[in-house]
Amino acid sequence: MRDTANLNEVAILSTCNRTELYCSTDGNDSNRLIDWISDYHRLTRATLQACAYEYWNEAAVKHMFRVASGLDSLVLGEPQILGQLKSAYTVAKEARTIGPELGRVFQQTFSVAKQVRTDTDIGANPVSIAFAAVSLAKHIFSSLKETSVMLVGAGETVELVARHLKENQVEKIIVANRTLERAAVLAHEFDGVAITLEEIPTALDSVDIVVTSTASPLPILGKGAVEQALKRRKHKPMFMIDIAVPRDIEPEVGDLDDVYLYTVDDLNVTIKDNQQSRQESASQAEDIVELRVTQFMRQLRELDAVATLKHYRHSVESMREEEHEKAIQLIRGGMDPEEALTRMGHSLTNKILHKPSVGLRKAGSEGRIDLLDWARELFGLDDD
Repeated sequence: MRDTANLNEVAILSTCNRTELYCSTDGNDSNRLIDWISDYHRLTRATLQACAYEYWNEAAVKHMFRVASGLDSLVLGEPQILGQLKSAYTVAKEARTIGPELGRVFQQTFSVAKQVRTDTDIGANPVSIAFAAVSLAKHIFSSLKETSVMLVGAGETVELVARHLKENQVEKIIVANRTLERAAVLAHEFDGVAITLEEIPTALDSVDIVVTSTASPLPILGKGAVEQALKRRKHKPMFMIDIAVPRDIEPEVGDLDDVYLYTVDDLNVTIKDNQQSRQESASQAEDIVELRVTQFMRQLRELDAVATLKHYRHSVESMREEEHEKAIQLIRGGMDPEEALTRMGHSLTNKILHKPSVGLRKAGSEGRIDLLDWARELFGLDDD
């Protein structure tokens, strides 16, 4: 992409619902980027342009800050996007397509996302069924490391629950499903064990947590089976979350001692409250992003000024060296040193002032009073 689209630097972010190209380029022409994606993925330009968006300079920096902070995600405040951004940065570094310009933006982006996570509660409360279920389990069990879990079903929600559980280092995962093959695929991904629905009653006493999410029209787990499991467990408590609609677990199971049963309705109440909380936190996060964008753009402008100063200093140093060498030659040729130094001073002054003088005269002739005022400020001249 860098070579084909003639870019200076580039990184590619690709997630389940976004593809973004972060580029450092000499021009503001996005057509070559569209052309590259079109060729690479064999898509028409019309298809791409219908869903494409672009940001430049300060707007691009703000967009990256918002993306990393979870402010531009389908699920407000979700944390996965930051890890995906870091991965995109690592891949680009390994490919040697990131240099100082994009590298500086990425480092600031990570810093802003960290501040948003630290200073606001935007990611503190779960807003997905899967994440809420696991968070609830963490409230019941102080640590999930020594717990065993049974997941009933093998759909997308159960897979997300399994992923969150694995991140919390659960000791054992059993996946129960109507078709053993599908259960085996999911169990293998998370180092678990696969069983059929018929085997649930015999395996139930070996788990501390049960999460169900199937499409069954009738309950899969009844009060009798849970009672028998509790007896075999010597009434060691069980935590159950039924996130299926209609229910997978008979409501009467919740009447049993030593069973904590929650349904999708319980989780939805929590999620609704948490979504409101995240909206309030998002406002604080937006303020942080705005402030950090302003600070970062100021830093960039300061870096531009430093580069200009270095260039100007180098120019003046060259003049000084040239005039110094002339003065040395004049003294060696017999000129009085004091006269040679005087000449050097006059010549150096004229050379340093030549270009500013030409520019100021032009500003005066064009009526650029603002530029003349700025020059007085720049050179430290008072009105007198």
